[in-house]
Amino acid sequence: MKIALVGYGKMGKIIDEVATKRGHEIVARLKETPTADTLNNPDVVIEFSLPEVAYDNIKACLAEKIPVICGTTGWLERRSDIEALAVENDTAFLYGSNFSLGVNLFFALNEKLADLMKNADGYSCQLEEIHHVHKKDAPSGTAISIAEGIFKHNSKFDTWKLEETQNNQLGIFAIREDEVPGTHSVFYRSEVDEIEIKHTAFNRNGFALGAVVAAEWIIGKKGNFGMKDVLGL
Repeated sequence: MKIALVGYGKMGKIIDEVATKRGHEIVARLKETPTADTLNNPDVVIEFSLPEVAYDNIKACLAEKIPVICGTTGWLERRSDIEALAVENDTAFLYGSNFSLGVNLFFALNEKLADLMKNADGYSCQLEEIHHVHKKDAPSGTAISIAEGIFKHNSKFDTWKLEETQNNQLGIFAIREDEVPGTHSVFYRSEVDEIEIKHTAFNRNGFALGAVVAAEWIIGKKGNFGMKDVLGL
């Protein structure tokens, strides 16, 4: 499989290593907005860039009818436009707030726990995410996905906010620390006890592997997808 990497920072370089080890060819390593010439005719694009340029990057790739795997967060107010473009151009788009296979299992566990807790009296819910100091957006896209999973099953909440939970607003503490690759926790607290689920990433390799697995999966498909589709969750 021929892969174009759009966004070639820390994640792009790790994806490069993982994809190469899995026998794929990297045909482009781009830090600028891609064009037909610079993309070099790939089978798929993996896009990990910055929130301010992600939309233009993805749009340019979809215009060339190339499927896109996107892991950039912080731009999702325009996601519906991108998904419409994927359909219009008869290609595929897959967004993941987090490509770690373990995190996506955590998402499923979070939804199951939210369903169990929806009628539990006396419990409040709080989220916490910890990332490296270089992360541009807060809260993380992963934390937002966790919150959205809770909203599906618990009518007490319908939006999130930074800081503490209040009324219908689910609180997210966004902490930036050194070179932490990503830690996400969900707490249900009462006056007598606490229930916690937590995912801790030890490095970025898990994110890279998941992105490459998603790229392998999307070949030949049309439409819009997520990691649930890849993993059959």
